[in-house]
Amino acid sequence: MATAIQDGAELILVNRAGLPTRYGSFRIVSFAGGGQEGEHVALVKGRVAGARDVLVRVHSECLTGDVFGSRRCDCGEQLDAALRRIGKAPRGVLLYLAQEGRGIGISNKVAAYHLQDHGLDTVEANEALGFPADSRTYEFAAAMLRILGVRSVRLMTNNPRKISELQRYGIKVSKRIPLEVQANPANRRYLRTKREKFAHLID
Repeated sequence: MATAIQDGAELILVNRAGLPTRYGSFRIVSFAGGGQEGEHVALVKGRVAGARDVLVRVHSECLTGDVFGSRRCDCGEQLDAALRRIGKAPRGVLLYLAQEGRGIGISNKVAAYHLQDHGLDTVEANEALGFPADSRTYEFAAAMLRILGVRSVRLMTNNPRKISELQRYGIKVSKRIPLEVQANPANRRYLRTKREKFAHLID
């Protein structure tokens, strides 16, 4: 059983299996631990162990966007775009992290949506509920990559914090690949808030 220690917490590779998808054939790998609640998975395309500059997306779960097609965010469209790119590449990894609602969970996320319905932006809503603007961490994402044998990546992201945290925990980010999707009237303010308050690299 493959494991990695991160900040004193053990992350464990639990199981793996083949996963044919509409994007291509992947292996799905499940992980648990790492000092985080919930289970995390990686979708792996091709042979990545020991490969350099592997195409990678680090994606936090978003039930509303990824599953239900919410247009309040860009999460589902980013997930789709990332899987399409990895599916066309010879190798790649998508990490799907159990960090719903920037780490506050689905119930609190719905409460934040309610506050947004009444005028707050996504940052103000989280803070009004007593949470940080973003509770997510990425050290265990780095641990997942190390267990998979990946040490350097081409990272699909608009979030500079993902780059700095992966590098802080030993994963070299050799290139950032933008992952922008078309804005719509329902998420335009959300995207503007990500750019202005989180310094996301989006137009």
